[in-house]
Amino acid sequence: MSAHGHVDLGHTVAGWTGTAIALVGSAAAGAALCAAWTPGIWIGLGVVVVAGIVTWLLHLAGWGKPSGPRPESQWDWRVRDTVAHSGHGDCLGCRLSGPRRGAAAVLGSRSAASLPAADSTA
Repeated sequence: MSAHGHVDLGHTVAGWTGTAIALVGSAAAGAALCAAWTPGIWIGLGVVVVAGIVTWLLHLAGWGKPSGPRPESQWDWRVRDTVAHSGHGDCLGCRLSGPRRGAAAVLGSRSAASLPAADSTA
């Protein structure tokens, strides 16, 4: 058992890759700031933006994870997400990827349990 208990912390290929690229971009921007090199600051910030795009594309390719808990068999960071091709409910990244995946994500997320209860006092 880890120090965080028996939970899924969401480690994924998409998350680790995006974090590593963003770390490099932040370090480059910081070094350029110390060196007073303005183009280097913008290059470093551009790398951080690229990190976000790469993370999003990996998420869409199935290397991310949906919101919420996953079964324990899928906790390893190298396990692909099996439902990524149809989109995740309540996932902004899936809705932004296009109308087909976004519609599937929205339709898949609607259930009786997720709808608000009717107010009987009105």
